[in-house]
Amino acid sequence: MMGETTIMEGHQAQRQDGSRKLGRRQFLGSSALAAIGSMAALNPTMTRADHHLEHGKKPAIRKPDFRYCLNTSTIRRKQIPLETEVEMLAKVGYDGIEPWMNEIQRHKDNGGSLTDLGKKIADLGLTVESAIGFANWISDDKAEREKGLEAARRDMDLLKQIGGIRIAAPPVGAHGANASRINLDDAAERYAALLEVGRNAGVLPQLELWGFSKNLSRLGEVAYVLVESGHPDACVLTDVYHIYKGGSDFSGLRHFAGSSLTVLHMNDYPAEPPRETIADRDRVYPGDGVAPISQILRTMAANGFGGVLSLELFNESYWEQDAEHVLRTGLTKMKAVTDAAFEG
Repeated sequence: MMGETTIMEGHQAQRQDGSRKLGRRQFLGSSALAAIGSMAALNPTMTRADHHLEHGKKPAIRKPDFRYCLNTSTIRRKQIPLETEVEMLAKVGYDGIEPWMNEIQRHKDNGGSLTDLGKKIADLGLTVESAIGFANWISDDKAEREKGLEAARRDMDLLKQIGGIRIAAPPVGAHGANASRINLDDAAERYAALLEVGRNAGVLPQLELWGFSKNLSRLGEVAYVLVESGHPDACVLTDVYHIYKGGSDFSGLRHFAGSSLTVLHMNDYPAEPPRETIADRDRVYPGDGVAPISQILRTMAANGFGGVLSLELFNESYWEQDAEHVLRTGLTKMKAVTDAAFEG
């Protein structure tokens, strides 16, 4: 009961206008989150894992059959056509691709057939595991939200034509310097509306944590929105850098069931600059920084995650290098840190 009270008081304090009471729906969501924490603490497997870690040993966790994917931001400055990127990924040995929606639109605008591109991707043995879109689904402005949902429908239609099955749903429209805090119950309702758009389109919107945003920058906020959306398709797209930037402890990932985890954006970050000033451009290859990647992978795997690891970097020094070299280096380093996480 104390856990529930603490969550309730914290949520009430968050409200700026003080006009809304903690309703039954919020109470149930808070209770659910508290229960998740309690069950994790009582779970015998988790207890044994914690015991082993305290004594410097790794508990036995089977390495999942991860799929290795590329987020095309990693080589974006080269302005390589999407069709060529696909060919390169197949040559290097990736399992999938995570393009940005503007690349898909550009391919179409230049006269390319999305259906033919989708067939080529499949013929090369690749999958379109996710895509990066920026539809404004979360804004407090109803008119802007309606435009955002329509933009999401268009994006999903394009993505579906190349075989895409998921799309990122970051808090666009609620992240700028002048953005206000959005009530988490409202965010949950808006995410549920986006999920319905996705269900009709056959594409899954993944709630994305943005560490630099005023909204949905922490694991606890994302967990609340997932639970309170009340939607069976609710899921989260996680990111090593963004969790760090937002200030959450990585151990919080143990409260997310594997069924709610779809894609992990793989990257690393250096010890400097500090969290307060670190930016996307400072991301480095997995294993080249100080992120506890083994802990992250093992925590998620212990909860049942065995999905997609997608390399997402914005490092300008990598953009200046040969694209194929960057692709090979990234894949090699992703596999190396993954193997290291589950060895022994």
